[in-house]
Amino acid sequence: MRFWDSSAIVPLLVEEETTTQVMKLLESGGGMVVWWGTPVEVHSALSRVERVDPSSAPLIDRALERLGKLVGAWHEVQPVSTVRDVAIRLLRTHPLAAADALQLAAAIAASENDPSTLELVCLDRRLAQAARLEGFKLAMGISG
Repeated sequence: MRFWDSSAIVPLLVEEETTTQVMKLLESGGGMVVWWGTPVEVHSALSRVERVDPSSAPLIDRALERLGKLVGAWHEVQPVSTVRDVAIRLLRTHPLAAADALQLAAAIAASENDPSTLELVCLDRRLAQAARLEGFKLAMGISG
């Protein structure tokens, strides 16, 4: 199992610089674990693309179809109070936005409070740094 941050899921759906790398990770198996709010974050990212370039609507429609297939196959960490409490601690410990703190708290919950047991797939530099400091192994290097 790997915990997938939203930043690593978007390149599975639309062509980006990191698409080949994340596709290889997905194809290598092991299953996906995500935070309950991940579909909302991914929809937000895809909607942003469509707002910037309305001609991308057919591309985004196909991306949303692929997202639907992923949602049916992954495991979600639910929004329970322990995730919220850990996210609050993370906000005081690391320079994270609220959504990133929730992502990382969900990953900690998925690891059963032992981050060394779960690989994290994340393309967001700040979140990846916080995850590394919390004890996660990163599945791939962060490029930017």
